[in-house]
Amino acid sequence: MFILCGIIGVAIDVNNNCSEFKAAEIITKGLKSLEYRGYDSVGIALIDKNTRKIIVKKGKGKLDDVSKEYSFLLTPGCIGIGHTRWATHGAPTNINAHPHTDCKGDIALVHNGIIKNFLSLKKMLLNSGHTFKSDTDTEVVAHLIEELASTSSNFYEGFKKSISMLEGSFALAVVTTYEPEKIFFAKKESPLIIGLSKSSNFLASDIPAMLEYTNEFVPLNDGDIGWLSPREVFIENLKAGIVEIRKRKILVDWKPEMAKKGGYPHYMIKEIYEQPLALKSTFEGLISDETIIEAADLISKKDKIFIAAAGTSYHAGLVTKYFIEKITGRAVYTFISSEYKNIEYLVDNDTAIIVISQSGETIDTIKAMRSSKNRGGVIFAITNVIGSTIGREANYVVPMRAGPEIGVAATKTFLTQVLVGSMLAVNLGKSIGKINETEYNQMINTLSYSPNIVGSSISMTEGIMKKLPERFSSKNSIYFLGRGLGVPLAYEAALKMKEITYIHAEAYPAGESKHGPIALIEKDFPVFFVVTKDTYEEIASNIAEMNARDAYTIALASEEKLENLQPRLTITVPKVDLLLEPYSLIPPIQLLSYYTAVVRGLDPDKPRNLAKTVTVE
Repeated sequence: MFILCGIIGVAIDVNNNCSEFKAAEIITKGLKSLEYRGYDSVGIALIDKNTRKIIVKKGKGKLDDVSKEYSFLLTPGCIGIGHTRWATHGAPTNINAHPHTDCKGDIALVHNGIIKNFLSLKKMLLNSGHTFKSDTDTEVVAHLIEELASTSSNFYEGFKKSISMLEGSFALAVVTTYEPEKIFFAKKESPLIIGLSKSSNFLASDIPAMLEYTNEFVPLNDGDIGWLSPREVFIENLKAGIVEIRKRKILVDWKPEMAKKGGYPHYMIKEIYEQPLALKSTFEGLISDETIIEAADLISKKDKIFIAAAGTSYHAGLVTKYFIEKITGRAVYTFISSEYKNIEYLVDNDTAIIVISQSGETIDTIKAMRSSKNRGGVIFAITNVIGSTIGREANYVVPMRAGPEIGVAATKTFLTQVLVGSMLAVNLGKSIGKINETEYNQMINTLSYSPNIVGSSISMTEGIMKKLPERFSSKNSIYFLGRGLGVPLAYEAALKMKEITYIHAEAYPAGESKHGPIALIEKDFPVFFVVTKDTYEEIASNIAEMNARDAYTIALASEEKLENLQPRLTITVPKVDLLLEPYSLIPPIQLLSYYTAVVRGLDPDKPRNLAKTVTVE
């Protein structure tokens, strides 16, 4: 099961810069930037500075519609919280939308995660006379705080007691009439970050929601609990005690415009176009930072190399495995993070684990990482979010430097993951002694062209990728086939097609297709071949097999040896070295998925049932 919601909170100094509706404006803007995390219902809660009562507005639907219906922007107050939901416990309805309140309306809270023991807590609270309004697990927490705060020396002590009773995962933000100048928070597994400013403080599930107001952040760890007011932040860890915020604070150099559409109709197409810049930033960062060299030296001394990842990151892991094995001759075992229990017994002090996660908060990958670390494995992390859980807990971390990625479908983060993995493979080759200094410099120089290749590939293929969906957007199934390096690229192609267009898409090694999948082939069944330069001859025979069964065969390939392939349609990509083939072959696949979704009338940025960051099992 996966889950995802977006949380934002803001506390503004009443005597300084808080106009009557300022907090409502900040919360609504923040929710808009978090809408990729959940969009089936939305709500806000603010403390009216005049009456000191909590005003809650919420409803089923997307932010723009609900905000307009309930006039979010006309809600007075300087302290408030907001939530955009992806439903789990309880259907997406007005009642089940967050925030949820206690019996008296003196406490309002928003929550991301799952409270596993909510049924037993609810039974206890019902016996104590509490009245519930929703079907959610979250409402239990509001009543639990109400119950324990009434018997504690102050509200915060009751809040702490409540948090200690919760089982599951959670990021929580709470406002209360008992202490109307503060927002209380707690975190376990689900992401939550504090934003610091002169006379305002913030919290949110993700950095882009606060970028317009600050670039100073304090990532929260599991077990962290505390409160923030307009001028103060207090954090303590339930196991480690009071947190010294100065040591935890980070600065980011992202700009607010990096998280906006910039004139594009969707974030996904914007982020496809941003890939040359993202790869340039990644390459320059890798060259100027010796972490990857140090990590490669350490990994080279280990007997076993594992890679753990999920979804698109898993496909980047398969590409990384391909290049490490190709360059070093060392075997690499790549596994899907949620399957870590099947391999954890193999991990020991002689094991290096490369973990890959766009957000650094993927719960399955976090658990695989922690299990491996506990068994003595050395963790090397590839992630895009500075200060994320994986980034903090790994032994070595190399940031991808892709900038914010808002679209649910990973695009630029996939190729930047591939670039980091390829650079690691080249450095490992040098550390192990499989390549000499000259070969090393040649490979690094080759990878420096990855931004240019992506740009060329987009230019060469976008025209046909706009037209092609008209041919098969009504199809029920598509195959993506490849060999060698083409196999993980085909896997990524099928995933992108499925998640954005809802067309059934499967990927196989091309040689496997005749062991079953070919049974589905009928006239004009679309079959894409992802053709890498070292697989032309074998792929040619697989294309012939599909042509013989009247499939509509399409080859993504460079101009090289095209006469041998003979598909019904060839989409030509730049002719490049093997190391650069992901950057020439992936952009047309991303464009194809994007334009197919648009032709089918779907929103590529908000695919149904999916979310950007998978934060619970």
